[in-house]
Amino acid sequence: MRLRAAVFASGRGSNFRVLATHARNSDLWKAALLLTGRPDAPVLDLARELGVEAVVLSRRGNQEEDAAAILGELESRGIDFVLLAGYLRLIPAAVVERYRGRMLNLHPALLPSFGGKGMYGMHVHEAVLAAGVRLTGVTVHFANEEYDQGPILAQWPVPVIPGDTPESIARRIHAVEHRLFPAAADRLALAIRDGTVASPIPGHDAGFPLEEHLRLQR
Repeated sequence: MRLRAAVFASGRGSNFRVLATHARNSDLWKAALLLTGRPDAPVLDLARELGVEAVVLSRRGNQEEDAAAILGELESRGIDFVLLAGYLRLIPAAVVERYRGRMLNLHPALLPSFGGKGMYGMHVHEAVLAAGVRLTGVTVHFANEEYDQGPILAQWPVPVIPGDTPESIARRIHAVEHRLFPAAADRLALAIRDGTVASPIPGHDAGFPLEEHLRLQR
């Protein structure tokens, strides 16, 4: 039987679409659940389109109640691992503990740079430009009790080009996210199936050769 993954998302859901579509052809895992905290999130339309069960969970008022609600949804569906794809809330500590080593978060920068509370989406790309750095990228890491602090599973660089805007950086970041996150999910699913620990992914194992990546940046 394939492992069952829950995807947490809050926005338009481009990474949810990529993950759910990728999982359809996977012998390892399937996208069994979308969880969001926003009843108006556009990603809910994608879940309906792709035939993935969706749950909207509003905040209960404290971490203990939030954790109980989330765990109730995950455990009732036999969820084996969790993928955070643009989910903007801090995951309650009890959920982190229950899925420690089995929960991945996607971040649109090369952590530990440009991470932490409030650093998501365009805020990250604006900070990258303001800092004047020449390299940004994508990180997939294990979630823990702090924003963007868990062990890194995979990273891939994206150059900052003269004349870039937050929007142009975001387009190139998304292209890498859509390759790297499914590869990381496969790596984690394989480790869970085999009873091992997922090892970091070298860039060439992500199916995105450096030569191809650099060509796409031009």
